[in-house]
Amino acid sequence: MVAHPPFSLSLSNSLPSSTTTTTTTRTHNMACSSSSSSSALAFKISATSLRSSQTKSAAIQRLRVRAASQVQTAAAAPPAGAVDVARLEPRVEERDGYWVLKEKYREGINPTEKIKIEKDPMKLFIEDGIDELGKMSLEDIEKSKHTKDDIDVRLKWLGLFHRRKHQYGRFMMRLKLPNGVTTSAQTRYLASVIRKYGKEGCADVTTRQNWQIRGVVLPDVPEILKGLEEVGLTSLQSGMDNVRNPVGNPLAGIDPHEIVDTRPYTNLLSHYITANSRGNAAITNLPRKWNVCVVGSHDLFEHPHINDLAYMPAMKDGKFGFNLLVGGFFSTKRCAEAIPLDAWVTTDDVIPVCKAVLEAYRDLSTRGNRQKTRMMWLIDELGIGGFRSEVAKRMPTQVLERASPEDLIHKQWERRNYFGVHPQKQEGLSYVGLHIPVGRVQADDMDELARLADEYGSGELRITVEQNIIIPNVKNSKVEALLKESLLKDKFSPEPPLLMKGLVACTGNQFCGQAIIETKARALKVTEEVIRQVSVTKPVRMHWTGCPNSCGQVQVADIGFMGCMARDENGKPCEGVDIFLGGRVGYDSHLGNLYKKAVPCKDVVPIVVDILVNKFGAVLREWEDEEQ
Repeated sequence: MVAHPPFSLSLSNSLPSSTTTTTTTRTHNMACSSSSSSSALAFKISATSLRSSQTKSAAIQRLRVRAASQVQTAAAAPPAGAVDVARLEPRVEERDGYWVLKEKYREGINPTEKIKIEKDPMKLFIEDGIDELGKMSLEDIEKSKHTKDDIDVRLKWLGLFHRRKHQYGRFMMRLKLPNGVTTSAQTRYLASVIRKYGKEGCADVTTRQNWQIRGVVLPDVPEILKGLEEVGLTSLQSGMDNVRNPVGNPLAGIDPHEIVDTRPYTNLLSHYITANSRGNAAITNLPRKWNVCVVGSHDLFEHPHINDLAYMPAMKDGKFGFNLLVGGFFSTKRCAEAIPLDAWVTTDDVIPVCKAVLEAYRDLSTRGNRQKTRMMWLIDELGIGGFRSEVAKRMPTQVLERASPEDLIHKQWERRNYFGVHPQKQEGLSYVGLHIPVGRVQADDMDELARLADEYGSGELRITVEQNIIIPNVKNSKVEALLKESLLKDKFSPEPPLLMKGLVACTGNQFCGQAIIETKARALKVTEEVIRQVSVTKPVRMHWTGCPNSCGQVQVADIGFMGCMARDENGKPCEGVDIFLGGRVGYDSHLGNLYKKAVPCKDVVPIVVDILVNKFGAVLREWEDEEQ
């Protein structure tokens, strides 16, 4: 591997642009609805098993995996002395530079943990195993369980996901793009990679401010990794049991109303997570994936309530720092909003506290059922106080300050629309928000976006968690010419229809083996038909996800659609959705509730029309025409 400069944890204080105070963020924890019973998925729970439960606590535990969304009590502290001292013994240890599960904790572990024990996935990168693997034919790879596990599981540590079910022999590659900031040179390089794969190649803007490229074949990977490094990118540690892309304010550094520029913190987090793209083996053997964000906007564009660790800007004793939220996540059996850790850190402790939280999670979480190994399950077991104590033990000073009441986020702030033209804090400059329909882009689109960034801006693009793109630093004198560009007029509009503005869709079963339904094309088709039937006066956020893993984050949408199997009017199996209502993002965030189960996809449009009319004040266009 190419040598990198030494990694430093130091960071000078970045001063916030606002010191307005409010109360601390309200959060709560909710159960997540799974797919319909007709989908015959393994996470069902029967009424019989519920009746056979012996205690109230056991019943509550089973209710967590029921199909209907239900409110839970989050991370209540267990009674004094409930957590045995032996339970706090670390379950992993360092061996030869890698962290491995101790032998005495290996009973009942899940298959992924066994694969990690057989060979640490990071060896494919740190010890150049990818070079040898790339030289093997797929036929030879398939002959051995070891190499099959390499391409189906271990390569995810390098950001490579084998599309065995729908694109056999091809991979999706996920990058690390802290704060969603990318350059024209990076965008052009990614376009050059996918272009060579023809119709098999494309790219997606993701719900974590990131790029994913598709169609990659294994022999090309070593060369692609070198190319990524040359343009300042990496795909390392972007999948499976790793820290995912650090999310920040997409308007960081240019927003007149920002609280703090999040870019220094998200960059620092990314450098720590990957050890400057060399690979940080100390935090690559987590029990499950782990999400982090740094909040810099009153709008909460960063969605802190669905992250495992969220940094919330707050003042304390005249110093700027962050209150911490922990434990937010989605999964097939449970969804939970992040809760306060009752902790505040200075900017100098952004990395130490991240490290402490990760190590507590790595050391103490169980490794059995993967549906119960996200960090909130550990918080539940230890209680929020017990978990906080374990984090404090792992801080350099073994001290963790209590949370500050001086939250800097405006409680009554109305979330802004970033589409179209908006003035920056820099005089004479504007940013232009573009709608990328369901986040899908082709190579030519990426080249055009790069050209526009160079010609009209500063060669930079910003990605949002709603799968859209912002061109910053556009001189006001050039705005009119930019708006006349054919890409903006024909494809990526700065002023999309209201119902398109909040439309989000995961990959779906076009490429993803876990998805039950097709999502991207269907989301667009359904929304277009709904627009023909109703008129709305404000955006309504609609999210589609292909399966209960909820990559499309349906629980935070105004209206969410989760893929499942349903039955049509003749009783035959067909693609369907569970419909969720009432999710919110922002200061008063909460997760949505299940509204209707197992709706055949062909029947979705009239139901959405009815919801919009009765719950969102939409008007049927035939009525609108009559009134005019």
